[in-house]
Amino acid sequence: MNDLENIERTTELVFSYALDASPDKVWRAIIIPGYREKWLPGDDVDDTEPDISEPDGEIRFQMREHEPPYLESFVTFRVSPDQNGGTILRIIHQLTDARAGRSVPQAANTNGSCLMRAA
Repeated sequence: MNDLENIERTTELVFSYALDASPDKVWRAIIIPGYREKWLPGDDVDDTEPDISEPDGEIRFQMREHEPPYLESFVTFRVSPDQNGGTILRIIHQLTDARAGRSVPQAANTNGSCLMRAA
């Protein structure tokens, strides 16, 4: 069995950050386009209006690459308070394009050890 067959394919990246700022301040940096533009340029976002928004908690934007293969994805920002008055920011980037789930073709050879054949 090929080891690559055992690797589980994931289409999601999750990043978690502990920030010193209050949740309200972090939330404003995400929802106000002028602030968001400094670190998430509008060219990267397919639509500057959020796809889903839950006040003071979660917001999701649709993104589309501007170069081939032009894959589509969602980026979700989850804001929650931590125990010290700061904020836990989780950024989840999920590839939603159907082409991302296609399996990689196997190589023609088995990449295994070669045995000599008896004549």
